[in-house]
Parts: sequence; structure tokens; C-alpha cells
Amino acid sequence: MNQADEREALILAIETATAIGSIAVFEGEKLLGAMDMRRARSHARLLMPMIEQLLDYLEIKPAELSAIGVSKGPGSYTGLRVGVSTAKGLCMALDKPLLGLGSLDTLAYKVQVLASELDALICPMLDARRMEVYCEVFDSQLNSRMPIEAKIIEEGAFEELLSEHKVIFLGDGAAKCRPILSQSPQAIILDDGLSSASDMGSALHKKFLEKDVEDLMSFEPFYLKSFVATKSKKKFF
Repeated sequence: MNQADEREALILAIETATAIGSIAVFEGEKLLGAMDMRRARSHARLLMPMIEQLLDYLEIKPAELSAIGVSKGPGSYTGLRVGVSTAKGLCMALDKPLLGLGSLDTLAYKVQVLASELDALICPMLDARRMEVYCEVFDSQLNSRMPIEAKIIEEGAFEELLSEHKVIFLGDGAAKCRPILSQSPQAIILDDGLSSASDMGSALHKKFLEKDVEDLMSFEPFYLKSFVATKSKKKFF
């Protein structure tokens, strides 16, 4: 048996749900390498060159990949569209399975151990606009306890939940809402900004082993809210 045969599944992860897009490659759950896109609104231009660069650096041929994983949302409309279309294109070209993972699930996986230690619930939050966030509540086994929603964070938000449980809040939405959330001593607010491809390894590997794959023809990003186009204020003439 050669070295290639002994390798665990090689999975490319793509996360473009937020302003800072990222990619990563895993062997099983082991992170082999990752790259971030830190230029706003640059996902469409930089994503494929970055994938090619990372695979080249790791000396992995695209055909050697076992699967492609992608963040399916919620998050940035444009970012999700770019990430999902790129992932689907690679799967079709390479004849590989597609693994979809929720943006909030990625954040929840990051603090699962901490939640178990503290006997706490997990509430990942992504910034939507103003005082609105995309959020979901999980238990320490990552079972959903409150469904995903676009929620306006105001005085008394999560009051009933916090009266009964410790809750770990994380994500850029939690950072934005810290002044309100921190009013409860049961709230644990982490300075852990965005979901990242480098945090997707365990969840994607589990999906791969369980053959929990997406249908390439029907798979679409989960936007949660409808896209609303805004009129540009720039004067072209």
C-alpha cells in the first residue's frame, strides 16, 4: 500500500459567508493548510486562484481530493453565491461529493468542548445589519435547541433562556451586541469573530464518513432572508 492509499479523506473547505472568506484543506480532521481573503468584496476574484495556490503549496492535485465542503449560510448573499457555485463547479469537474455545512454550525463546533465543561448552551451569531443577527441555539451535543432566525437584539433578548441556562455567545454578531447580552451574568461572550474554513474539519469529516452529501443539482445557499438590491449612489455621468 503506497502513501496515497494510507491517507485519510482529503477535504477542501470553502467559507465565504462573511466579509473575510477563507479556504482550508484537511486530511481527516487534521488541518493541512489554510488561507484567508481579507479584501472586502473580493471573493469572486480571489477564490479560485487561492484554491489553486493552496493545493499547489500542499502538493495536492485537485483529483486527489475526496470531497469539497462549503459553508451554506446564512451570511453574505454575494459571498455565499460565489462559494457555493465554486464548490459545485469543482465537484462536477472532479466528480467529487459536496458537503454542506451551516455557518452557525461551524461556530458552534469551535466551542463544543467548552460548552460541555461549563454545562452551557451555545448561541453563535453572525452580523446581519444594525442590531439584527443571524443566530441559533445549540446544546453541548450540537443539537438545535432554538431554530435559526434573523433576530433583533434589544433589551431583554434571550431573557428567558438566560434565566435557566448559561449561554456561550460568539461570532461577530455577539461582539456587536455585547452591551445588551452582558447584562446577564449567565451570558458568556467570546471575542471570536467569524466562522472560518479552518474550523470546519471535524464537522466535514463526520459528514463524509456518514455519506451525508448534498445533491449537486438542487443544492442552493441558505440565505435566510431575501436579497434586497440597493441603488448605487455613485454618479456615472
